[in-house]
Amino acid sequence: MRHIRRVPTPEKGILRALVRMSEIRDPYTAGHERRVAHLATAIGTRMRIGEKSLHAVHLAGIVHDIGKIAVPVEILNKPGKLNSHEMGLIRTHPEVGFDILKDSDLPDHVAEIVLQHHERVDGTGYPHGTRNGDIRLESRILAVADVVESMISHRPYRPGLGVEHALGEIESGIGTRYDGEVVRVCIYLFRDGGFTLPEHGSSSSQQ
Repeated sequence: MRHIRRVPTPEKGILRALVRMSEIRDPYTAGHERRVAHLATAIGTRMRIGEKSLHAVHLAGIVHDIGKIAVPVEILNKPGKLNSHEMGLIRTHPEVGFDILKDSDLPDHVAEIVLQHHERVDGTGYPHGTRNGDIRLESRILAVADVVESMISHRPYRPGLGVEHALGEIESGIGTRYDGEVVRVCIYLFRDGGFTLPEHGSSSSQQ
């Protein structure tokens, strides 16, 4: 497997503080953002997206769920299915994250990448129903990494579903929910490239 280059992050201290603040409210998903950043960086490296874009997708991965700070804890940790009102609150988090990050000193459109990470290429995502080429490539990478990590990991409402289940989900969504090239690279990393996600709490996902 090709070596995945570590992306230098001079903003790491501030980002870690933001992530830690989020994780204190939602300890069940502690490490999720760092693991998503790790996978998104691996995908971007394999796709050779360029140093600036790679740096941006790494930073966005670390803080992509920061907007959930505006969602009540009882909803974040609810063990059962969310009702429509609760789901509506959850779906505000990309825009809240954008508002938190837009005036920061983070480089390379990080706030916009966070805003778009739940958009889908067929326009069925949120918050704006943005379609295909209007979604930043970094956001399309982050979307796939987020889905895969979320499905692999345990959640309050279900156990982890496993790598193959997660890869099956993104494979079935090629060209509709997810960018085809991003999906194929992600699948390659897991099935042929020897990639594994760090364990929760591993410092390797923080680089």
